[in-house]
Amino acid sequence: MSPYIAEFIGTALLILFGNGVVANVVLSKSKGQNSGWIVITVGWGLAVMLAVYCVGRISGAHINPAVTLSLASAGLFDWAQVPGYIIAQVCGGFFGSVLVYLAYYAHWDQTEDPALKLACHSTAPAVRRFGPAFITEFIGTAVLLFVILAVGKVALGAEDAQRIWATSMGTWFGPLVVGLLIVAIGVSLGGPTGYAINPARDFGPRLAHAFLPIPGKGSSDWAYAWVPIVAPILGGIAGAKLFVYLNM
Repeated sequence: MSPYIAEFIGTALLILFGNGVVANVVLSKSKGQNSGWIVITVGWGLAVMLAVYCVGRISGAHINPAVTLSLASAGLFDWAQVPGYIIAQVCGGFFGSVLVYLAYYAHWDQTEDPALKLACHSTAPAVRRFGPAFITEFIGTAVLLFVILAVGKVALGAEDAQRIWATSMGTWFGPLVVGLLIVAIGVSLGGPTGYAINPARDFGPRLAHAFLPIPGKGSSDWAYAWVPIVAPILGGIAGAKLFVYLNM
């Protein structure tokens, strides 16, 4: 299987499970309605873990443009593959959100609040101040990349660094630890923004929200959309650079 197809499938699974748990918690008349933030963070952790298990040995399971760009900036991934990975991730995010829409088809017109419908696709700040939200997303993604690289035990400067990354993400323990990391970031840092920490996780589903015929959906909030794109990319690069610096 092509690594680009693997990234598409992995990101689609990520969004199906991740945004699926959000829809289960917030949409009206869902059997999981009002089950809370802990359920959402555990659901996202499981989503990441399962996606990495599925495609880790094929593509390295970046499933996140911030990961792809951060690895490339640290010399751990081939820049020539970056555009293909990012396109596949965004398309996978879009497709996964379409699947969530279909899975919860009967619940959109039962839910009155358009903000809750948007939350099933993309993130929004709890307090609408973009500067603090940017800082939160930056810190969360920096931690994500730093810990992932530590867990992955990437051989810095080695010609086979990409292979080693893919192998470590395809073992039984790598995806498990990364899933637990997502839960940890969510319960610790997720409150201010809903912790996108992944441009494809936010942008692809936000596009889906804009195009899908969701009853009473309201705005897709493009004014905020740049924050969960730019902040994770810069934060991820910072986390990867810090890891490289400490392991030189």
